[in-house]
This record gives sequence, structure tokens and C-alpha cells, in this order.
Amino acid sequence: MAGQSTPLKVMCALAIRQAFDQIIVPDLAAAGVTLEIDWNPTTVIMTTIEAGGRADALVIMTEAMDILAARGLVDPASRFEVVQSRVGIAVPRGAPHPDISSVDALKQTLLNARSVAYSQAGASGIHFRTVLDQLGIADAIKAKATVIPAGFTAEKLVTGEADIAVQQISELMTVRNVEIVGRFPDAVQKASRLAAALFTDTPNRAGARQFLDALRSDRAIEAYRSTGLDLVPR
Repeated sequence: MAGQSTPLKVMCALAIRQAFDQIIVPDLAAAGVTLEIDWNPTTVIMTTIEAGGRADALVIMTEAMDILAARGLVDPASRFEVVQSRVGIAVPRGAPHPDISSVDALKQTLLNARSVAYSQAGASGIHFRTVLDQLGIADAIKAKATVIPAGFTAEKLVTGEADIAVQQISELMTVRNVEIVGRFPDAVQKASRLAAALFTDTPNRAGARQFLDALRSDRAIEAYRSTGLDLVPR
């Protein structure tokens, strides 16, 4: 694909962005492939597709990919699971790390926070609202929450609008000047899997397949591991 003139259009969930920025985008650029990436939560990407939006390939949550495959919008033969991502919390750089080692400790940490930032549309935010209901503290946290429509919640730590940010670990790691406290306890954790595939009607199947191959390279796997993502068990 050296000398490619038209950018390869890709829709991607935010959880994988740091790995892309570090390794995948530069490696493809070196091979002559320029990516035009629409970064959004999977829910937003699905809304875009419902409205007729298309690309050459995409990386989104597996449940959403299954829906697109069933509708014939993506090529099921090209589909594979890339990584899985877990939810955690971050604090501003230099701030004390609160205890989240157990469900009770996490509950108290959330109640003690001045404001908790989470995403309205992202998979982590959707799961977090379920956790708040499970812990019986939904009203207390929502009353002081800093809720963003989409994007990176840890940016609200840098601006001082919140003192705890909840999101996928890989998304929290994307923001500078914050520190990762850790993952939610297993009892309230959710491991979200991301899958990649080609759009059925992509005009650039060769370039899109090169993109999918890049997602499985040794360097990509190294990037996933270094940015808080886990490989999907085979």
C-alpha cells in the first residue's frame, strides 16, 4: 500500500486510542497508509452508522459488532476480537490513592469524593451507573458527579472539576498528569471486549485488511499491554 493517496477511514472506540497513537498509526504511516480515524464511544459510532455513516474498517465493542454482522454491514469473515478492557479509577498526579481494594472500600471512596467524573455514552459510564445502583449510592454520587457526554473523563481531573475519574484503564492512561489508582474489584468489574472488522462495502479492501493485520502485529500487542489493555484469551 506504499504511496496510498486516499486515507483509510476507520471508526474506533476510545479504549484503544493510546495504543494506536503509540504504535499502530506510526507503523502504518511508515508503510504508506494514512488513517482517518473517527474516535468515539461505541454507542456514538453505532448512532453514526444508523444514520448512514460508513468507513473502511472499525474497532468497537463486540456486542455492537455482532449486531452489525447480523445486519450484513460488516464482513463476518474479517471479524476478530482484538483486546479486552477493564474499568478503573484515576486521580490527579500527586494526590493520595484511595482504597478500592474491595467493594466496600470502593463504595466509601466514591462517597468520600468531592466529585466523580464519568462518561454518559461510554461503555465504562454505562457500567458505572449499574455499579452505583448495585451499591445503593446512585443518588448520592449523581448529585456531585461531573458527567461528560463522551471523551476522556480524566481530563476533568486536570481541570480540577473532579477528584476521581472512572473509565476504562486504557482511556484514563491517555490523559497526562493523572495517576491510575487501579481496577474495580472483580465483583463489580466488567471486561469489555473490542472486535475489529471490515465494512462489507468498503472500496478499499486491501488497505482495510492491511489495517486489520497491523492490529495483530507483535508491536501492536506490546502497545496494548503497555496501555492497560489485556489480550483476549485464545
